[in-house]
Amino acid sequence: MIVLFDQLRSVLLKQQIMMQLRISQATKALMLDGILAKASSFHKAATMALSVNSIKLHNFNQKTHFFVPKSTIYLSFKNPIFQFNTKLQREPLTSFARQIQSHQRPISSLVKASSAPSKTSKSETDKLPADVKVTESQEPNSRVRLNVEVPAAVVEDCYRRVVKEFMKQVKIPGFRPGKIPESILLNYVGEESVRKATVESILKRTLPHAMSMVEGRALRDSVRVITKFSDMEKRYSSHTSLSYDVIVDVVPEVKWITENGYKNLKIVVEIDNEIEAERACELEIRRRHKSIGSLKVVTDRGLQVGDLVVLDISATTIDQDESNVQKIPAAESKGFHFDTEDGESVLTGFLDAIIGIQRGETKSFPLVFPESWQQENLRGVDAQFTVECKELFYRDLPELNDSIADKLLPGCTDLKQVKESLLQRCQEVEQTARDQATDNTILDQLWKMVEIDIPQSLFEEQGWQLYGAKLLEIQAQMKLSEQQLDLLSSPKAVNEFLENQRENITKLIKQNLAVGDIFKRENLQFSSDELVKEVQNSIAEFERQKQNYDEERVKEQVQEVLEGAKVLEWLKEHAEIQYITR
Repeated sequence: MIVLFDQLRSVLLKQQIMMQLRISQATKALMLDGILAKASSFHKAATMALSVNSIKLHNFNQKTHFFVPKSTIYLSFKNPIFQFNTKLQREPLTSFARQIQSHQRPISSLVKASSAPSKTSKSETDKLPADVKVTESQEPNSRVRLNVEVPAAVVEDCYRRVVKEFMKQVKIPGFRPGKIPESILLNYVGEESVRKATVESILKRTLPHAMSMVEGRALRDSVRVITKFSDMEKRYSSHTSLSYDVIVDVVPEVKWITENGYKNLKIVVEIDNEIEAERACELEIRRRHKSIGSLKVVTDRGLQVGDLVVLDISATTIDQDESNVQKIPAAESKGFHFDTEDGESVLTGFLDAIIGIQRGETKSFPLVFPESWQQENLRGVDAQFTVECKELFYRDLPELNDSIADKLLPGCTDLKQVKESLLQRCQEVEQTARDQATDNTILDQLWKMVEIDIPQSLFEEQGWQLYGAKLLEIQAQMKLSEQQLDLLSSPKAVNEFLENQRENITKLIKQNLAVGDIFKRENLQFSSDELVKEVQNSIAEFERQKQNYDEERVKEQVQEVLEGAKVLEWLKEHAEIQYITR
C-alpha cells in the first residue's frame, strides 16, 4: 500500500488531456473498476432521506477559468545516492491537444453558477399560492446558509396535491379512483406515508424558489439541505408553516492583496544550466558518441572518471552507541549501474570515495545526506556506506571526427553539420524551457497575490479529479489488482491524498481563478478562428489515436488554454523579468 501510494503521489500525467476527456466517457468503466465509485459515494451521501439530486435546480453557465502551467518533469531514481530532483523539461509540444494535456476537468466546469431556472423541469416553474420567505446568512469558505420558511398556504397546497395524487393511484375496493374519502384514504395508505410524501413535495416545489436568492452565484452540485428530513416530518402540520435550512457554495470572490498588483510584476526566473543550448549540445554529442562505442572490461587498474561500474551498495546510520545503528533500506542496491560521468547527480562525495576501486574490492566510507535532500527522512543523516565493485568497464570509443558524423546524426556528413543541427534543436528546447519556467514563475507569484475563500466542494472536486487521473495513470502502467484498487479507492486513501495535497490543490485553484479574473479584468480576447482551428486540430489528433472524445469538452478545454495563454502573454509583456542560471 505504501509503495502504491508513493507512486500515486509521484506518477506524472503524461497524457492527461487524453485521460481527462476520457474521464467523462469512461466514468461507468471506472465505477466498475471501483476506482471512483467509493470516492464519490461517501462525498455525495445525502444529508436527508430525500434525494435532492433528482431535482433539476438550475442551468449553470457562468464562466470561471482553469489553466494549468506546463510543468517540469521530475525523475525519481531508484537508488538514494542520486538526487531525486533532477529535472528534464518537456519536449516542444507537437500539437495543441498536447498543450492541454495537463488539464483535468476544467475549473470552468466545476465553478459554474446558476443563471436561470430550467424550463424543462415542471417543479421549477410551479407557481406557489404564497411567496416563500428566504433569509440568507454568510458562512465560511464561500458558503451561504438559506433559511427557507414555507408559509402555511404552500404547505396546505402541497398536502392537497399529494392527497389528490394518492387518490388517483390507490385502488380501494368499493371506491372509484379519485372519489375516495380523505379519511378512508389516510387510513388505507397511512398518515406517515402521506406526511413523507408531502414533505418531499414541499422540498421539490420550494427549493428552486429558494435558490433564486443565489442565482448566478451558486456552484453546481453544491446544494445541501442540512435540516434532517425526519425533523421536518416531526414539525410538519398541514395548517402551519414549515422551515428548513440549505447550505450552498457560491462562486468565490478573487481579492487581490494589492489592487492591480499583477500589472507590474517583477520576477526572477531560474534556469537550469543543463538546458543552456551550448552545454546541452555538447552533452548530447557526448551521449551519442558513447552510444556508438563498445564497453570493455578493466583488468589492470581501478575506477576512473569515464568508466562504467556495477556496484552492490548498502548503508547504515552512524551512532556511537552500536545498539542504535540501523540499516538504511532505501540505500541498498544490488547490481547498480553507475556511469561515472554522471557524478554531479549523485550524493556529494560518493564518486570521490569510490575512485580507484577495483573489480572485487569493497570500500567503506562515511557520507552525510544534505539538508536539501529530497527524501526528508534522510536529511542530515550520517551514513556509513559499503560498496563492492562487481564489474568495471571502460569505453572504447572511435575518434570523434567527420568519419562518424552520419552515426552521430543520420544525414550529416561532418561534425560541423552535426553540431549545427543539434545546437538548433537544443536552442528550441532551451527556449521552450525558458518559456515554461517563465510561465511557472508568474503563476507561482499570482496565487500568492490573491485571497480566495475556497469552497470545500470546489477543493474536493478538484482534488478528486487529480486523484482519479493519477489512478488511471497507475492502472494503465501497473494493471492493479482488485484488492489494490479497493485500497487506493477507499475513503481513507482519498482523504489522505486530499489532506497531503491540500497546499498543492489550493495553490492550483488560486492560480486558475486569478488567471480567469485577469482575463475578465483586462478584457482579453481571442478570435473565433483560433478556437475553431485548435478544436479541429485537437479532435483530429484524438481521431488519429482512435480515442473517444466529447466535442463540447474539447472546445471548453481549448478555450481554457487559449484564455490562459492570452493572460500569460499579457503578463509577460507588462512584467520585468530577470533570468538567472542555477
